[in-house]
Amino acid sequence: MAKPHVLVIPYPAQGHVMPTMELAQRLVGKGVKVTFVNTEVTHKLVIGNGLDQDGFGGLMKMVWIPDGLEPWEDRTDLCKLTISLLESMADKLEELIEKINEEDGSKVSCVIADDSMGWAIRVAKKMGIRRAAFWPASVATLASMFSFQKLIDDGVMDNDGMPLQDQTIRLSETMPPLRSTNLAWTCFEDSGTAKAFFRLVVEAVEAARLTEWFICNSATELEPAAFSLYPQLVPIGPLLASNRLANQTGHFWQEDSTCLAWLDQQPASSVIYIAFGSFTIINQTQFEELALGLELCNRPFLWVVRPGMTKETTYADGYIERVGSRGRIVSWAPQQKVLAHPSVACFVSHCGWNSTLEGVTHGRPFLCWPYFADQFYNEDYICDIWKTGLRLKKDETGIVRGGEIRSKVEEVLSNKKYATNAFDMKEKVTGSIREHGRSHKNLGDFIEWIHEKDTNQCQEST
Repeated sequence: MAKPHVLVIPYPAQGHVMPTMELAQRLVGKGVKVTFVNTEVTHKLVIGNGLDQDGFGGLMKMVWIPDGLEPWEDRTDLCKLTISLLESMADKLEELIEKINEEDGSKVSCVIADDSMGWAIRVAKKMGIRRAAFWPASVATLASMFSFQKLIDDGVMDNDGMPLQDQTIRLSETMPPLRSTNLAWTCFEDSGTAKAFFRLVVEAVEAARLTEWFICNSATELEPAAFSLYPQLVPIGPLLASNRLANQTGHFWQEDSTCLAWLDQQPASSVIYIAFGSFTIINQTQFEELALGLELCNRPFLWVVRPGMTKETTYADGYIERVGSRGRIVSWAPQQKVLAHPSVACFVSHCGWNSTLEGVTHGRPFLCWPYFADQFYNEDYICDIWKTGLRLKKDETGIVRGGEIRSKVEEVLSNKKYATNAFDMKEKVTGSIREHGRSHKNLGDFIEWIHEKDTNQCQEST
C-alpha cells in the first residue's frame, strides 16, 4: 500500500521553518512521505547549511516555489514580502501539486500549511485535498489574531487593524493583559508593514475555518488559558530536535559548534548566553551598551552576533582584549545544545517562541529583550505567568544600558526563585512530550489520522 503523501509549507522565516521542519521529520519517522515547500530564497539557505536529505530515508523531498519578488529585491522588507506571498504564491502552489500528482506516482493526500500561509489551505480545499493548519508560535498570539473582529467591534482598532489608541486589553480574564500597540501586527513602526501583516492575519483566521486539524507548537502546561479559549487548537509541542535526540535542521546560517568546546571549559551555571534570533536589529549605541553590560557582569558569556544584526559590528577599543577568553562571540550557535549545556546559567533572549520553548525545555531563567511581533506577549508569559525571568528596561532614549544589564543578570542569578520556577516549568513541559503526555498523544493521533484518511481514500478509489 502506498504511503500517505503530505505537502508541508511554512512561512519563509527562520522561526517558522525550523519547527515546521521538525514536524515534517516526525511525520517521516512514522512512514509518511513529505514534500517540503519553501520559497526559492529560503530553500537555498536551508539546503546550503548542511541539510542531509539522505537522512530522511527517501521519504522527504525539498522543493521550492517563487515568492513573487524579483531576485534582487529585499526579503527583509516585510511589507513587500508579505503582500507578494499573499498575491502571487497560490497559483504556483496549485501548479506544483498538479505536477506532483501527474509525475510522482503518489498523489498529495494532505496539505499541512503554516496558518500564516492561509492561502495554501484555500488551494488545498479548492483541489479537494485534506488539510491541516500548523501554528509554530504561541497560542496566546494566535488567540489575539482570532480576536481581531471583536477588537474592531469593541473600537480597539480600525478596519485595517490599526489601534485607535494605546490601551490595555484582555483576551480573557485568565490571560495576561496586552497593549493594543503590541499585537503581533501593530508593533511595526511602518504602517504599511502593519497593514500588510493584518491582511495576513485576516487570511489566516479565514483559512483556519477550512481545516480539519489545527495543530500548535505549544503545550497545555504553558498556556492553559489560551487553549481553553479555543479548544479546537491541538497542542503537539514543544517540537524540538532535542525531543528526539537529534540535530536541529532548517537553519539559515551555518552553526559554529566550536563554542560547545568552550562551554566545556566553563564552571557549571556560570555562562550568560545572549542570542536575539534571526530578525532583531540594533543600532551601534545599543550594541556598545550590550557589550559594556556583558563586560561589567564579569562572568563568562557566549554572545551570538548574527550577520546583519547591526549595520557594522564595531567593538570599543580594547574590548576584545579586555574580555579575553571570558567572552566567546559567534555568528550563529547550535542553540539547543548550548541551552542544554550545564555551564549555562541564564538566557538573554528576544523572546521569539522557538527560543522561548528551548529555554523553557532546558530549564533556563530568562532576561527578556523583545524586538517585535509576538515577542512582547511571550515576555509577559515569561515574567508574569511562569515567573522564570526579568524584563530589561530601556532608558528615556530607548536604550538598555550596560548598568541595567549587569543589575538584572545579578538579580536573576542571585534570586533562586527564578531557577526553581524554570526547573518546575521544564518538568511540566517535558512531561507533556514524553510517552503518555498530552502533546505526545495528540501528535500520535494526528499522524494516525493522516494514515487513516489516506487508507480511506485508497479504498474509495478502488
